[in-house]
Amino acid sequence: MKVNCLIIDDEPLAINVIKNYLEPLEDFEVLNTFSNPIEGLNFLKNNKVDVIFLDINMPVLDGINFIKSLENPPLVIITSAYSQFAIETYELDVVDFLVKPIEFPRLMKALNKVSKRLETINNITPENTADHPFIFVKIDKKRMKKIFLNEILVIESLKDYLKISTLTNKYIIHSTLSDFTDLLPERNFLRIHRSFTVAIDKIDAVEGNSIEIEGLRYVIGRSYMEHVKQRILNSSI
Repeated sequence: MKVNCLIIDDEPLAINVIKNYLEPLEDFEVLNTFSNPIEGLNFLKNNKVDVIFLDINMPVLDGINFIKSLENPPLVIITSAYSQFAIETYELDVVDFLVKPIEFPRLMKALNKVSKRLETINNITPENTADHPFIFVKIDKKRMKKIFLNEILVIESLKDYLKISTLTNKYIIHSTLSDFTDLLPERNFLRIHRSFTVAIDKIDAVEGNSIEIEGLRYVIGRSYMEHVKQRILNSSI
């Protein structure tokens, strides 16, 4: 399966470097390139893209706000000459941060991460029934486990793995929090931290910068605070 790529950078030379690196790779295809991020946004509305190579310092719309403007962003690899943005972008769950000038071996390492993420997504199969929606997750090499969505309490990131806590059990799966959260219905689940996604109806209390579920407290990330409180407020009677 081809991995569809999009390159957005206001420097034509930087676009050509990545494009030339990707050209001989059979598994990756560059669908388009844009020096104007607004044109890139318009392209994403009508085209399926698996990964974006995205610059940060661009006119009109910078890379960070570009990601934030997307409701369900594809995988993102940041390409920037300014390494000080790395921490901020990782809070947006980018796949990798490549510092210009980009060398081919370093790009290949990022592409391997993309491949692993996409493989993870393909190993998680969402299903729906009218009354009891559920999801199948791969918990080992041979076993898929059905988890009912209304039983999930908290999903916690453990680097390349997740811990899914339900009303009756806990499961460890190979996935990223961003990929797994994207598969869940947005009306029922809420990302509160780069390490936590929670079931909104399982939140027992909100106090300061934390929420409580089943007697345990979970910190709300600073960059998530405004959105989390707004969602919780909108969920209240």
